Formats: sequence, C-alpha cells, structure tokens
Amino acid sequence: MAQTSHRFARAGLALAGVVAVISALGTTAGAEPAAASRVVSYHGYQVSVPAAWPVVDLATEKACVRFDRPVVYLGTPRHQETCPADLTGRDAGLLIEPLNGQAATRPGVVPAEAGTAVAPAAPSASGTLQIAVESAGVLVTAAHGPGNEEAVRGILGTGKVVAGGRATTLDAESKASRVVQPTAAVVAPGTYNGKGFDQCAAPSQSAMDTWWNASPYKAVGIYISGIQRACAQPNLTATWIANQHNRGWKFLPLHVGLQAPCRGTGHMMSSNPATARAQGHEAAVESVAAAQALGLVAGSVLYNDMEAYPRGGACTTAVMSFLAGWTDELHARGYLSGVYSSAASGIADLVANYNSTTYQRPDHVFFAWWNNVANTDGGQYIPASYWADHQRIKQYAGDVRETWGGVTIAIDRDFFDTANGGPPPPCAAVSLDASAYPDLRAGSTGNLVKAAQCLLQTAGSMPAGEPSGTFDAATEAAVESFQTSVSLPATGGVDSRTWTALLSYGSTPTLRSGASGPDVSRLQRALTAALGRTVGIDGSFGPITEQAVEDYQTARKLGVDGIVGAETWKALQSGA
Repeated sequence: MAQTSHRFARAGLALAGVVAVISALGTTAGAEPAAASRVVSYHGYQVSVPAAWPVVDLATEKACVRFDRPVVYLGTPRHQETCPADLTGRDAGLLIEPLNGQAATRPGVVPAEAGTAVAPAAPSASGTLQIAVESAGVLVTAAHGPGNEEAVRGILGTGKVVAGGRATTLDAESKASRVVQPTAAVVAPGTYNGKGFDQCAAPSQSAMDTWWNASPYKAVGIYISGIQRACAQPNLTATWIANQHNRGWKFLPLHVGLQAPCRGTGHMMSSNPATARAQGHEAAVESVAAAQALGLVAGSVLYNDMEAYPRGGACTTAVMSFLAGWTDELHARGYLSGVYSSAASGIADLVANYNSTTYQRPDHVFFAWWNNVANTDGGQYIPASYWADHQRIKQYAGDVRETWGGVTIAIDRDFFDTANGGPPPPCAAVSLDASAYPDLRAGSTGNLVKAAQCLLQTAGSMPAGEPSGTFDAATEAAVESFQTSVSLPATGGVDSRTWTALLSYGSTPTLRSGASGPDVSRLQRALTAALGRTVGIDGSFGPITEQAVEDYQTARKLGVDGIVGAETWKALQSGA
C-alpha cells in the first residue's frame, strides 16, 4: 500500500487482446489455437493464451507471481517475498503448478470435470478461479478483473489434458497434507501493541519462522480478498493462518477492491452514492467469506484498502457511501469494520464525517503517514479522541526491503495499537433464521422484530444501533422508507413481500445446486417468506432448495431452471 495514487497498474490493458484471441478460439475445450495465440504445455496440461503473454518458468527464474500484468507462470511459486510491498491492481494471467497437498488446500479449489481440463462452473472469488486438473496433476489459477472474466474463462475453456502428466487425486492429496487446527478462535488483529508489516503476498512458512525469531515484527498484514489483489497467494490457506496463530503472530486482514471514482485508474466504484453503498455491502460479503474460509472468526476486524484519492464533492460522497455500506454489512455479519487509507485523503474524509448520522463510521482505522515514526499518533490528521480505544494501526514507512535472519522481504512498516474486547456489532447476536415470517405491525414485539430491525439497518433504512424488539414509530418509519426504495406500497407494516425483499437484500451472486455459504442462507430465508412454507436454512443448496427455487420461478412466471441468477434475485429483492 502507498500514500500516493500511482501504485495501481492500469488493469485491463490486455483485455482487448484477450477478447480477440477468445473470439478466434471459441470457448470449447480442446479448440485449435488461432494465429493470435500460443500454446503452452506443462505436465500434461495444455492451454492456448494470447501470443503477447510472456511465459515464466518458475523453476529457472526467481520471479514474483503477480497478476497486475498478463503473464503465464509455470511451476511452484517460491519467491513471493520479492514482490513489491505496494503492488496492487488486477489484469489477467495464469499460474500452472503441480497439484500437491499444499496447493489442494487453498480456498476455492474445484476439480475439473472427470477426464478433462475444464470446470465451466468454477466459482470466481476475488477475481480468481482455481481448477484442479487431476488427470494432469496440475492446479490452474486464473486471474481476471471485473471486465474480463468471460474472456479468461474462454482461455481456460481451451485447456486439455495431453501426454506427460501424472494423475493426482485431489481428495487423496488433501488428506495427505499436514493440516494444523488453530488452538483457539482466530480473532484479528487481537490485542497487540508493537511493530508489524504488510506485504503483497503472504510469506512462506520458513520466512515467517525466521522473521519471528530474528525480526522486531510480530504482526503481519495479509490480503485476503478483493478484485485489486495483484499478487498470487500460494501460501495463504487456513493451515498457514493456524500455523502463524499458534506461533503467536497477529493478523491484519485486508480487502483491496473497488477504489474512488475520481482516481482515473484501476477498478473504480460507482459515483452514484446508492450504488456505491451497495458495492460496499458486496465487498463486505466477499471479504467475510474469505475470512471464514481462512479461519478468521466473527469479532475480527476486516480492513478495506481505500487508496489515496483527490478529496471533495461527488468523489468523497461516493467513498463515504461505499465505506458505510462496508461497515453496515460487516456489522450485520458479526465482524468489525476497519479502513485503510492515506491520512490526507480517505482518513481525512472519515475524520470529517466522524459524527455523521448518514455514514456509519468504521470501528478501526489503519492510516498511512510515512513519517518513519513507529507509533499510532495521527498528528494533525486525526484528533487524539478519535479511534482512541486501541483502534489504530499506522503505516509509518513504505516499500522497503528488510533482511532478518538472512531472509529478505519487501514490506511496508506498521505499528499496532489494537485490542480485543470491543463491543460486538449490535445485530451480531440476532438470528435471522425462522421457519416462518409472519406479518409485523406497530405494537409487535419479539425476536422477529429484532430481525426486521437489523435487516432495515443493513439496507440503510434505519440507523445502526441495538435492536429493541419493539415495533415502534421509528421502526414503522424505517419500514416505509425501505418499502419506498424497492417500490412496494408504503404501509409501514412488514408483510410477506416486505420480508422477502428485506431477507434477500444484498449481493446477487449466481447460486445453483452445490453452492454453500451465507448467500445460500439468505436465499433460503427469502424463499421461506416468499413461498409461505419452511425452506430449511442450512446454507447448503441441495435438492430441497433447488425445488423451492423452481417453485418460486414457476409462481412468478420466471424462467424455470432451479438456478438463482439476476432475474430471480431481482424478483426476490423487489418483494415479488
């Protein structure tokens, strides 16, 4: 991370070339390469990529695997400590490496279809697709930006299994890997006062062990999610987190996603405040999923990396709206909100809006002020009374190379003053699950009223705070505001249509049989309200959920396929 705006690469520069190649190739597995492409083979896996993409052999070159520029990397990444500390931005690229125990345990890995090299339904997480080609014994990691996912999937579609590989079974390798469970729930950053560092890629286990013994640093920043992550993260697994936690390391979990609309480079949020707020919610959903996959539990602080931008006007309004959405969604999911930015831009705007009733402020701040003083003093940028209860981390120097115990890592230097024990978000303990969602109106009381109040807070229709469980005048006004925002009759009462819209509010990922996680639970709640019957809320998209989706699609005269895409989400979120 850095204080100035030059750090982002111009993500997407290769998009036109990628699209041209895919147009020529088509997206069928095994397609013949076109003139604008080159064929790359590694250990029994073959794929066609744009001819302009360099190919780097990691067995012979000491290289940082980075996706801010289009490259094909072959082999096991071994030198991520050499990556520039301030590298961010996402274009496209491939990493093709042996499928071994460590690779198999990375979050989000899915197997290719039996006997093939393709997995058309592979999910994308933070601009990354990971496909285990068991027939060839390789793991293929593909990176993309917001605008070129289809093109990158097209490149993956040209993959095929050829001679020269060694078949490896994903499950067998996963079971053979050494999995270390954390000795306690990992809450980040936890209680710590002292030095830490952040780096583009999580260092290797040997590097972490050496630095624990030789360096003054006991905390590490890790990029867990976000479409702007430039570096590959071959080491970042739940096992890696558990090992560092057991050693004593503290963690600084970072999400580097959409940036201010006035930056002019990289992937930017909308300048429309309502859209920016919704994008902040989506970023939080993405980051929580990544945190949970790594074993970072509720109560942790997740930090949104908002790089420096020119303050003022519509740009500031969009950024504050985005960060408010980020904070609201994290609170709804039981996490605390943190924000990283330059002391003179994003932090200055947060200070100016510290007591705002429009923008929910973050719980912690991580500010860049490169004065080379290892403390959390905010000087002229942050009043001493703001975020004063062990809620600060300061990045006091950036993009430096340090060597401890013979191991060199490119880092930013940080100083922590953080503590556990902060109050949990008001809605963290409120369950949204129910076997039925009855009508609520003025005078209603109970846990479902609390659930409705928390959902209204998440939607931005009610100020954040402890839900009372009493349907009072303020709740009625908030319901009317929400109903108006989704074009429902503004009755002030929560009926089945309002429940459906509230319970489905948020991001709109494509969900189908086999999916799992918080978004599936959200879907199951909304279907329970919409259909007027109990749909099991277990976060697993199985046959019962698929049937409920088909029944809903039939009743609403939608295309019936059992898959929840944009059309089905739109209907649910409008209360249909």
